[in-house]
Order: sequence, then structure tokens, then C-alpha cells
Amino acid sequence: MITRRRFLTSAALGAPLVLSGCFTPRALEPVSDDTKRDLAKLGLSAGARLFVRVFKQENVMEAWLENAQGTYTLFRTYPICKWSGKLGPKKREGDRQAPEGFYVVSARQMNPNSKYYLSFNLGYPNAYDKAHGYTGSFLMVHGGCRSAGCYAITDDAIKELFILGREAFRAGQKEFPVHAFPFRMTEANMAAHADDPNIEFWRNLKEGYDMFERTHVPPVAAVDATGRYIFFPSREQIPQDMFMRILGREPGAPVLIEGLK
Repeated sequence: MITRRRFLTSAALGAPLVLSGCFTPRALEPVSDDTKRDLAKLGLSAGARLFVRVFKQENVMEAWLENAQGTYTLFRTYPICKWSGKLGPKKREGDRQAPEGFYVVSARQMNPNSKYYLSFNLGYPNAYDKAHGYTGSFLMVHGGCRSAGCYAITDDAIKELFILGREAFRAGQKEFPVHAFPFRMTEANMAAHADDPNIEFWRNLKEGYDMFERTHVPPVAAVDATGRYIFFPSREQIPQDMFMRILGREPGAPVLIEGLK
């Protein structure tokens, strides 16, 4: 966890001339030539919608970008140099656990003035965490290779990832999803952890993992009245009666992880 610091707003992200007098220069750096070249090789461009996946056991973080066909292409895999705790969800303030689950990052969660080079707030606790009484705050992805409940990647990695997020916001993405898993949710890995106390939680996470593996489009996550994650291919494909219940917040209605804006 890190201390509270000022975050970028959506308006600020669209106004680089204002930013230049307020924030660290590294938050304003242009997309590098190397990044542009690597994007072009995959038929991608800066400003494409961003999706991030995290795998604790494998110590990797993936950046996926939307392609011209409307699905997502893996652009970069970053090594996670430090995450704290063990496999399993974060449950309480101070347990030093890195979260697992389905999160979204808006522009105001981007922190250009982080003491760990650059960072963004995962948005923990989400609706699932709150439904289960979990507590904690300011769980971040950041540089610096130190962690007390966060995911730390290298300074070079967080710089590129931060810039990809910044450019996606400037191009109109309202928030990008981050799916954090204990491990790649293959049948072999699930079998290897079948006796773990967290296995039912992980089976629920696997539903969202499998949906993305089938479609290469990040699913929309929600939490139902029983406190389980449920998933939809897109907001447009949420059944109309359920969507209206979400909007009206009727008792027992599911709550979206992804915002409605």
C-alpha cells in the first residue's frame, strides 16, 4: 500500500498543456519509438482500448490492446518483480495480500506523482470485496520492485503501461479492466490446487478467465445477490430486465464491477 496522492482526472488527461505545470515529466512523456514500432508489428496503435491481466504464480502482467477486429491482442508481458502475501484474495487492511479478482481503473486512479515512479490504483475493494466484508485501500500497480499488498513491476514497465493507459483515456476509454488471478487457470493448475481453501473462489474466477480465453474480449463482471461473480460478454448483452434492475439497484440486483458510464 502507499500513501494517498493526487490522481489524474479525466479532464486533466485530455489537457496535456495544463498537466505540464503540475505533474512529473515522466507522466507526460510521448509514446516511445520502440513502443510505436512494436505496436505497429502487431497492427496496433497507441490509444487502443487497454486490458490488463495479472498472474501471481507466474509473476507476469499482460497488456492487451483492442485490434481492428474488435478483439484484443496481447501486446506486452511484463515481469512482476514483487507481489506480497500468498496465493488467495486480499481480505483485510494490513494483511499484506495482493488482491485477486476483477477490477477497473479510471483516469482518476492514475497516479503521476507516485513515490514508486508511476502507479495506478486497482480499485480495491470492488463490489465483490465489499459484499464479503473485505477491507483495504490504495492497492496499486507501481514501479520500484517493492510491495506491501501491491503489484510492483519495473520502472520501465510501469512507464509504458501508464502511457498506454493515458493514451487510451485520451482516445475515449472510460476505464480499463484489470483481471488479477492466482495463476493461469488451466485445468492442470486447478487440479494442482484442488485442496486449497480458496478453490471455490478460484473456480468462480475461472469463469471470467475462460470467457476471455474463448472470445479475446474482456467480459463485464458483476456480483450477484449471493456474492458470486457473474459475467457478460458485453454491457450490450446484459439481459434487458437484469440491466434495468442494475440501473434501479433493486434489492438483490447484481452490481456491475465495470461502471455504467
